Amino acid sequence: MLEAPLSRNFSHSTFVLRGFPSLQKHRRLLALPFSASYLLVLLGNSLLVYVIRSVESLHSPMYLLICTLCFVDMLVVTTIIPNMLLGFLFNWNEISLVGCLTQMFFTHFMSSVESTLLLAMALDRYVAICRPLHYNEIINSSMLVRLVLFTLVRSVSIMATLVGLAGSLQFCGSNVIQHCYCDHMALVSLACDSTSRSGAAGLAVIICFVGLDIPIIFFSYMKILSVVLRSAAAGEDRRKAFHTCSTHLIVMMCFYLVGSITFLSHNLNIAIPTDINNSMGLMYILFPATINPIIYGVRTKEIRNGFLRIFKNRAKKIMTVKVSSAGKGKS
Repeated sequence: MLEAPLSRNFSHSTFVLRGFPSLQKHRRLLALPFSASYLLVLLGNSLLVYVIRSVESLHSPMYLLICTLCFVDMLVVTTIIPNMLLGFLFNWNEISLVGCLTQMFFTHFMSSVESTLLLAMALDRYVAICRPLHYNEIINSSMLVRLVLFTLVRSVSIMATLVGLAGSLQFCGSNVIQHCYCDHMALVSLACDSTSRSGAAGLAVIICFVGLDIPIIFFSYMKILSVVLRSAAAGEDRRKAFHTCSTHLIVMMCFYLVGSITFLSHNLNIAIPTDINNSMGLMYILFPATINPIIYGVRTKEIRNGFLRIFKNRAKKIMTVKVSSAGKGKS
């Protein structure tokens, strides 16, 4: 009577991450571009955070959201890239089920937080441009607190359910995950029992984030463009608004589109080669984290001026120290 339950409850406790299976002989070479990308993410985002924190004029809701986005980008990339590089360089590819589920939770949780931040940034710009007289009434500390609570409740509840369902499955077949990190459906596809609930949870994630956030973001930017076009603004202002909105939308659509495809490929039985699926799974995390400091930092006049101000102040201090040191030497 005890044999059946024991055999039925057999499940792997460790898994092997095997990303880019057709490039196994070149895994160490793969570490180079991903190491460079990781360093760029850390450098670009940490520099942007430093500038926003150092310049008092940037302590407004929009720039605080950008600062938070930088932190999230660094955290989500750190969740997967160091472990992946260890696998590429030293073949440390094993991960426990608990470790896999933990990585899965934080990866998807941070991505969901990023989605909420992009939504909040779009709404902030909408209020600032379309309802400027009511900006301070709508976008205030109370609104930011509600945003934080909404983000935590939505992201934690949905992702905890997603990971909990994946963790309840039995893995009695292969323990090789064909991915560079513990992606939800890459793990679920190894289960030897029904995955219908996990598949439904994956679809719910797409509906709750992509289905809700994208229409609101798109509507916000369309209203912004409409207001700019109806205003008596100069041609340069219109061109700048078009350029800014289109750039933001392109980056956001890349994030949502690639993320949705990686989520849905298993659910809808979309035949995507493993290496391409691995690349897309990494791209939807790495690309926004790499490009956001440029989109929201270098291309934003206020942040660019803040950086130049800090650089000039540092240069003046260095020159002052050198002059004073030279004066003491002569005396």
